[in-house]
Amino acid sequence: MLTRRLGASGLTVSRLGLGTMAWGTRTSPEDASDLLREFRGAGGTLVDTAHGYAGGQSEEILGDLLDGRDRDEVVLMTKSGISRASGARVVDCSRRAMLTQLDTSLRRMRTDHVDVWLAHTWDPQTPVEETVSALVHAHDSGRARYVGVSNHAGWQAARTMSLLAEARVPLVADSVEYSLVSRSPERELAEAASSLGFGLLPWSPLGRGVLAGRYRTTVTADSRLASEEFSRFAGRHVGDHTRGVVEAVHTAAQGLGVSPAVVALAWVRDRPGVTAPILGPRTPKQLATLLGAEELTLPDEIVVALDEVSADHV
Repeated sequence: MLTRRLGASGLTVSRLGLGTMAWGTRTSPEDASDLLREFRGAGGTLVDTAHGYAGGQSEEILGDLLDGRDRDEVVLMTKSGISRASGARVVDCSRRAMLTQLDTSLRRMRTDHVDVWLAHTWDPQTPVEETVSALVHAHDSGRARYVGVSNHAGWQAARTMSLLAEARVPLVADSVEYSLVSRSPERELAEAASSLGFGLLPWSPLGRGVLAGRYRTTVTADSRLASEEFSRFAGRHVGDHTRGVVEAVHTAAQGLGVSPAVVALAWVRDRPGVTAPILGPRTPKQLATLLGAEELTLPDEIVVALDEVSADHV
């Protein structure tokens, strides 16, 4: 697998990342082990998790799989600031919550540091200076080699970056939703990333599954849309508003002799400012399909056609 620098930093990562949000819920520890093995075997290094994923099971499974083996060969990234209490989503990027969650994550993953630590979202209830103070402390104490943010708009990332710069700590990444049916990062964030030197890490690069054709004709029993846990998440891009984009991706895939998922993934992977899309396969078979994107560079005429058909989603 080819590699890229994470923004303007010296950190090299694989240009595809492995996401673990479903580990411990819809992905069993056994399948997670196979996924990590397949990903590492293909040359993948960037592995993404979060304190709040699956109530901590994602990090615990990852810790079991990395314990005493591939830890030094993996670029381990986690996030703090989002948790769940009584089933409700709780956003808290205060210094106390951020550092407490980081310490919990380190214990779960049986490591004394993560390579990249992100503030999981913008918290309007906490002064950004306070959130930044947690990022700086984690960096300076060695618990996080690099720091960044997630789900931050361009101005939010730029403000965070300026405060970090005062402490001589670089902001290296912003992980945001970005796909052919969710192109909002192009309004300001992509340009900010390219200009200021942080890398974009797109999550849900397949439009929460819709671009893979998963809901094109029917909803299968094992899909996210059919599950109580993920139905609201998966359903956002299902409907007439995305149908034209989905059909264009399928047409391009047929012409190239690849799967629609590979076309959608190759498109976002090569957008300006992007370092590495984060994949979310549930099974090794799904991952094997997605890794086929490594062999594909989309022809210019297909990129132009996809840009045009998805313009309403910018």
